[in-house]
Amino acid sequence: MSEQAASDQATTGQANEARPNARKVREGMVVSDKMDKTAVVETVDRVRHRRYAKTVQRNKKLHVHDEENTLNVGDRVRVQETRPLSKNKRWRLVEVLERAK
Repeated sequence: MSEQAASDQATTGQANEARPNARKVREGMVVSDKMDKTAVVETVDRVRHRRYAKTVQRNKKLHVHDEENTLNVGDRVRVQETRPLSKNKRWRLVEVLERAK
């Protein structure tokens, strides 16, 4: 690895080059925070319909690990894929983009 690439990696703090595949990152809204250290985040995926070429919205609910129980219903958050933490939990909280009002 060149010195420039090594310094760029050190400054950004990302070690994705060591991973064979990049981890998925999604944004969504918290729809439930009733569980301990877990929140349910709903993400919206906009895709084009193959036949009709119309934009279709697809919703997906993700179980997210929230170590400090800081999330509330209505928060906009960014989550990242991680190793399985429980039966349904495969995502972890990266940052809170906007707090609920």
